[in-house]
Amino acid sequence: MQADFWRERWQRNQIGFHQAAVNPYLQRHWPLLAQHARVLVPLCGKSLDLAWLAGRGMRVLGVELAPQAVEAFFAEQGLQPEIVRRGDFTCYSAGDLELWCGDFFALNADDVAGCTALYDRAALIALPPEMRERYVQHLAAILPAGCVGLLVTLDYDQDVLPGPPFSVPDQEVRALWGAGWQVEEVECRDILDKGGKFVSAGAKRLHERAYRLKR
Repeated sequence: MQADFWRERWQRNQIGFHQAAVNPYLQRHWPLLAQHARVLVPLCGKSLDLAWLAGRGMRVLGVELAPQAVEAFFAEQGLQPEIVRRGDFTCYSAGDLELWCGDFFALNADDVAGCTALYDRAALIALPPEMRERYVQHLAAILPAGCVGLLVTLDYDQDVLPGPPFSVPDQEVRALWGAGWQVEEVECRDILDKGGKFVSAGAKRLHERAYRLKR
């Protein structure tokens, strides 16, 4: 999706993708990340997961395109961030939380130095196919060897609903991350009974999967 698409969604408060609770897959599987001091969270929005991770002793680097999302996050957390400009990014920080507002693809290896963990709940599934490959390649270019990740995806019949969120089936996950990454599925759940708009659109299946990644 183009940058303007997401900016407009935030400006209009069309943020049905925002979860009102900490992601359950993160809560169950965060020990995969726990030994790593700094975690990169791409396309983070104003996710409650950011504060949850920081509350468990991790230093969090979230990257988000829409300034409304970043400002809303700190306001809702009752935090007054320090704001500085770093290259192409406006960087907001408070304690162990840093949210960089700008284009994820402008990140470089120096920006994410020390990020030996990756958490992706909503980035990969927010991107159309041609951008998903670019996204994974960019992560491989900037993250250090030994980096571990927790990835959450959706898998449904893309023909019934155009996305986002997009369907990223298991075989595509393994194809995208197969070069240079170990990919292990750690959980798969059928959530069709909770997938209101998917059911209304005629979806016959809706699976959520969580993966452990390691470079």
